[in-house]
Amino acid sequence: MSGFGNSRTRPHEGPMPDPLAFFITWTTYGTWLPGDERGWVKRGHGILPADPIAKREAEARMTEDACILDKEQRQVVETTIADHCQIRGWELHAVNCRTNHVHVVVSANRDPDEVREQFKAWCTRRLKQLERLRAADSGKPGAEIRENWWTERGSRHYLGDEESLEAAVLYVRDGQ
Repeated sequence: MSGFGNSRTRPHEGPMPDPLAFFITWTTYGTWLPGDERGWVKRGHGILPADPIAKREAEARMTEDACILDKEQRQVVETTIADHCQIRGWELHAVNCRTNHVHVVVSANRDPDEVREQFKAWCTRRLKQLERLRAADSGKPGAEIRENWWTERGSRHYLGDEESLEAAVLYVRDGQ
């Protein structure tokens, strides 16, 4: 995704200029595990090749099934992100929630990791509310509600110019 800007913090090179926006992505719980055959990211090591043993170990540590979002849940995520941006005064350029990941392009006056964690926290709250309503409507108000919706962390790219911002928005909006 080199067309989307710089994803490094570059502490050894001094401060980065303020970006125009961030391209933030995260996946749903259990849908892209360490060792995955598509490749996987290990913090501090970059993208690594498939590792079936690491994948089996990660699967064994899972406490719930993988999270696949349905249409209504995806809409809740997108609406929650838009609402949160409005409350915070952040400019939402694009959002696209898929069945197993979320892409957001946003301009915010915060660290992109903090922005991502706020989005994930608020989306989790709203998804749990939806699941409680669904349980009540189905006559099972005490049904167990999923705890794990998202993977830890995610990715973020700094978008420092109009060209990279436009490329990220087009990808999020049309490249899925």
